[in-house]
Formats: sequence, structure tokens, C-alpha cells
Amino acid sequence: MSFDFDLLKELTEARGVPGYEDRIRDIVRRELDGVADELRTDSMGNVVATIEGAENPDYEVAVAAHMDEIGFMVRHVTDDGFLQLDALGGWDARILRAQRVTVHTDEKDVPGIIGSLAPHTQDEDEQGKKDEVHDVYVDLGLDGDDADDLVSVGDQVTLDQRTERVGENVTGKSLDDRVCLFAMLEAAKRIDPDVTVHFAATVQEEVGLRGARALGVDLDPDLALALDVTVANDVPQVSDEADYVTTLGEGAAIKLKDGSVITNPNVHKRLRTVAETEDIDHQLEVLPAGGTDTAGFQNTHGAKPVGAVSIPTRYLHTPVEAANGDDIDATIDLVTAFLDSEDGEHDYRL
Repeated sequence: MSFDFDLLKELTEARGVPGYEDRIRDIVRRELDGVADELRTDSMGNVVATIEGAENPDYEVAVAAHMDEIGFMVRHVTDDGFLQLDALGGWDARILRAQRVTVHTDEKDVPGIIGSLAPHTQDEDEQGKKDEVHDVYVDLGLDGDDADDLVSVGDQVTLDQRTERVGENVTGKSLDDRVCLFAMLEAAKRIDPDVTVHFAATVQEEVGLRGARALGVDLDPDLALALDVTVANDVPQVSDEADYVTTLGEGAAIKLKDGSVITNPNVHKRLRTVAETEDIDHQLEVLPAGGTDTAGFQNTHGAKPVGAVSIPTRYLHTPVEAANGDDIDATIDLVTAFLDSEDGEHDYRL
């Protein structure tokens, strides 16, 4: 892996649920300080780093990747000291059994566990019960009074997981979307653009693309490109070719559509041309469901040409999300080459 694994590890292991992306925001500011001509944060917490174009500065491109990860908010502390949770983002509650978590209080980070009853103590009804997030409890190992003194309603909860190399892949929590945030940061460090480029680290994507929708108004770019992960169903559990989306190791994914957007054909055609010209491995993505920040820019400030580049990722919205190292490199290369070749003269009208 030729990229900065230590930075990727730092980004993915840091904690930041929707609306509380502070720790990620600090890393983004640090990495872009001295790289951008202007660095600013808005009242929602979006970070925008602007690199002025050398030849055509009035033509503006926005590149977005979101900082937030799925997590939880404490909604109640029981008399016995257990925490009830409210989901921030889309969870499959089945994967929450027997997980370690961290509760982020105003004073400190507190370790906790989501337990799972021993199977030999459950009857058939309990074993067959469908898991729901509202049935999940966090065990702090404290009595009710101590838990109530330490934790407040509204505190955030994230899963614990290290980021590791596994063969040719990287695995950990919150690759969605920190691996694309990482790719955006690396591209920002490499480009020497003719046009002005705004690199936007957005907030609250996992709860409705809220940061990107606000930025679509504030920035009003001529062209927008979003970076996010996408589904890789290249695993034994998925045998039906109808469920195919992308495959790990086949390169950056150029998005044609997802559940929130149909990308501009002229934008995705140019992305393909750049990839072919620069000999960058790539594949095409048609994602049946799910949305990305791409949609946040498409029509918020009138009709805009939008495109998207995705990193294929297995096991999305779990603590063991996995992406291929070569695909990460290809995404950085494609975004860099696309931005460096944008002169503001390409016609994206249909």
C-alpha cells in the first residue's frame, strides 16, 4: 500500500457521529493547513478548504466527502445503570450483540459493552426474536447512581474497533466515509489546478445528507464531485448476480446512479476518459439503494452537473468494513487527475 496508512488509521479510529464530528474536523484542519489558500468552517461544522485556480479561478469545483460515522445517542439511563440508545444512521441491530463501545461524555470517554444473553439461557421465542436498536442496552459495569452521575442523555456512543491490514485490504470501523475523506485529503495535497477547487469535509451525511445540502447553497459550484464508499457484494454470502454492485481490487468505482442521484452522463464519461488516459483501474457503479452527498449538490442551488467516485467496500455499516488498498490508490489517482485536467471549458450540459 503506497498511501499514508497511518493517517488513514488515525481518521478511521477517531470517533465522530452525525452532528459531533469535532475530532475528525480537527484532523482535517491540521492536514489542510498550509495546503489550501483558505480554510473555513460553517455553523453546521462543514470544513471547506479552497485552492484557488491558476488559470480560471472563477470556475469552481466542489469535492465532498463526509466526516460522520454511524453511531448512537444516549436516550435514557435506567435505574440499574444501563444505557438505552437512539440510532444515528442506519444500523443492522443483529451485528450489535457482544460489541465493545465507548460513551463520549462531557468529561471523558467511558468504556461499555453491549451484551448478548448466553444462548442456553434463552427459550425459542427469545432466540427467534428480531433484534432492534431500541432493545439494545449498554452495560457500563456501574450501579445506577454512578452511571447517572457519569452519563447524560444526549451523550454519543461509538463502536470500538482497530484499523488493520488484512491481506491486501484495510479493515476497521467507519471506512464509510473516512477512507474517502482520506482520499480527498491526499488529492488536495497533490493537485495544481487551473480552476478553483473547494474541498468540503461534510457533516451529518448519515442522517440525510444535511451538511452537503447546506453547502450546495453556500458554495454554488459550477461542478460537484462526491466521494463515498459503495457496496462490494463479492463475498460467498451473496451468490445472486442480480445483487452485484462492485468488486474489490478492480479499481475506483465511477458512479452512474444510486438511490438519491443519477449522475450527469457527461461528467461520468469524462471520469472514464481520464481513467483510461491515465491507465487508472476503474469500474462502473449502479447502486440500487442508498444516497450520497452527490445529491446534496445536484439541485440545491439550481441545476448542477454532478459526478461521484466510490471506493468499493465490503461489510458496510459494520465494525469490520473492508476496502482494497489498490482501489484506494486508484481513487486518489483518479480524483487528482480529474481535477488537474479540469480547465472550466468542458461542456457538461445535456
